[in-house]
Amino acid sequence: MSVLPETMKAVVAYGPEDYRVKEVPTPKAGYGEVVIKVEACGICGSDLKAFHGSAMYWGGEDPWMKAPVIPGHEFYGIVAELGEGAAEKYDLQVGDRVTTDQINPCGKCKFCQTGKYWMCDVHNIYGFQKGVAEGAMAEYMKFGSTARIYKIGDGVTAEEAALVEPMACAVHTVQRATIEFEDVVVLAGAGTLGLCMTQLIALKTPKKLIVLDTNEKRLSVAKKLGADIVINPLKEDAIKIVKDLTDGYGCDVYIEATGHPTGVTQGLEMIRRLGRFIEFSVFGQEVTTDWSVIGDRKELDIRGSHLGPYTYPIAIDLFERNLITSEGIVTHSFKVDDFAEAMEMAHHPEAIKVLLKP
Repeated sequence: MSVLPETMKAVVAYGPEDYRVKEVPTPKAGYGEVVIKVEACGICGSDLKAFHGSAMYWGGEDPWMKAPVIPGHEFYGIVAELGEGAAEKYDLQVGDRVTTDQINPCGKCKFCQTGKYWMCDVHNIYGFQKGVAEGAMAEYMKFGSTARIYKIGDGVTAEEAALVEPMACAVHTVQRATIEFEDVVVLAGAGTLGLCMTQLIALKTPKKLIVLDTNEKRLSVAKKLGADIVINPLKEDAIKIVKDLTDGYGCDVYIEATGHPTGVTQGLEMIRRLGRFIEFSVFGQEVTTDWSVIGDRKELDIRGSHLGPYTYPIAIDLFERNLITSEGIVTHSFKVDDFAEAMEMAHHPEAIKVLLKP
């Protein structure tokens, strides 16, 4: 018999800028399912875009956001209830610290059947689809029976555990970049994901790591976390600086993590011929550019990066070995009741990662 409370406090998204803190039924674990007591849930840049009504999330006949839904996809928690078969399936017991992939894969489509579960055709992402993939801006959260669940050891601090999801996404992005020792790497964007990537790129020891951002505080943190050079494009000519550092050729690798259209056009100009352009961001608007730069002029290798497939264990291990950190990235924490205040802070230039802690 479940010992969980009948109701819990949660943020519920009904529509753009219509998010309410409410008492809702506590999820119950069915066959192969796991319910966690949420310890922390980060507010992601995509959460902000969804909150403000980005067409990517709310537009079209089949919108990504299927409301009413509890948002939140950056989380960890403590196992509170195990459905039938779940303990054996996942080697779990009540009290374990855990997280799961941001996606709850269907397990049946072409991509799931061939091991590419992060491209699942159904694509239920926690925090976006009502009923099937409710998120973690709540006191409790349920993992589906097809979830990929990972234990978080005692060697990972609470703040680090809260960063496992973004760090896993960052690991995948850096893997997609296939960084070599002689590469000059430019990373555009020093938000949470960019600062996670900064640490991981530094572990790859490229010839030079250059981080771009318009926020001086974030650039200062990037410098501490391994950037060789930091540039504010509003104050300096970033393209000229990068080209001067590379004998006029441009950077070998450009990673776009700004979520702003100028991050794309800037990168296409800054990167050398035959360079590798890695696109990570989720944009709140369409991005246009001259595609002839990609093909005829530079023959670029354009690579996308989506979610964190097979990389959660890597992120957890790197935290356990103290090779990466949450220091300087997690800046603020709020209770679920204070969701409105948390969202306001998430927009503030002094904030980087804002957490909700039920």
